[in-house]
Amino acid sequence: MRWTEALGLGLFALASGYGLLQIAATSPPREVRIAGYVSSLRGRSPSQRRNARLAAWAVNGAVVPPGGLFSFDKRVGSWSADHGYVQAPVSYDGELVNAVGGGVCQTSSTLYNAALLAGMQIVERHPHHFCPEYVPPGRDAAVAQTIIDLRFKNPYPWPVRIECRATQDTLEASFWAPKQPTLQAHVETQILSTTQPQRKTMILSNNSRGHGLHARLLSIGVPGYRVITYRTFTRSDGTIVRRERISDSTYAAADRIIGIYQTSLR
Repeated sequence: MRWTEALGLGLFALASGYGLLQIAATSPPREVRIAGYVSSLRGRSPSQRRNARLAAWAVNGAVVPPGGLFSFDKRVGSWSADHGYVQAPVSYDGELVNAVGGGVCQTSSTLYNAALLAGMQIVERHPHHFCPEYVPPGRDAAVAQTIIDLRFKNPYPWPVRIECRATQDTLEASFWAPKQPTLQAHVETQILSTTQPQRKTMILSNNSRGHGLHARLLSIGVPGYRVITYRTFTRSDGTIVRRERISDSTYAAADRIIGIYQTSLR
């Protein structure tokens, strides 16, 4: 929902002797969409989708006043089982593990990209250990309760409102304000280096009946990167006003791991 619209009566007067009713009304200010970003939920597990949607609902409707600071951690609060979040794959200390709230980082990353395009001043942002697939390298925003946060400041002299919505296959964040900024923001990334994942084989025991060797792909492998992210502000005619370096992000390569299960007849 948009901010509550109310009809303001500027003048309500009855001119005596003439029976003339004069009413002057002022129209409420309208909002315009100043920026937005969409990421795909395809390929994500049902539990990751659930957690991403819950975080999106928590962010939706947030209003950042002029000069105000937005904190993802404070806005969303605890993403615990008590609040409906479930266990899902999440990157923790360089490893993929199941933890309550896995998938929340897609919401923070989608919001981060919308904030960049809306011209927000980024105060705090952290990359993942491994590069996620739902946003381009260098444009993710990892969050972990009370440890790392996504924070940005509203640089405009008017408030901005955040919409964050999820459909079956997409997650969208958008910023709304009473007027369009005079400058438009553009984001670009430059990949400085790429590290290809190595292939590793793990021999694992299996207590199931039967005998022989069985292979299973445990990790598909993800390249590592070093990426510089830039933001450019332009006027409506395309004239570049300024260009700034937003971040220098480094991601480790996740090895491609094949498990060999060795079974024996019991």
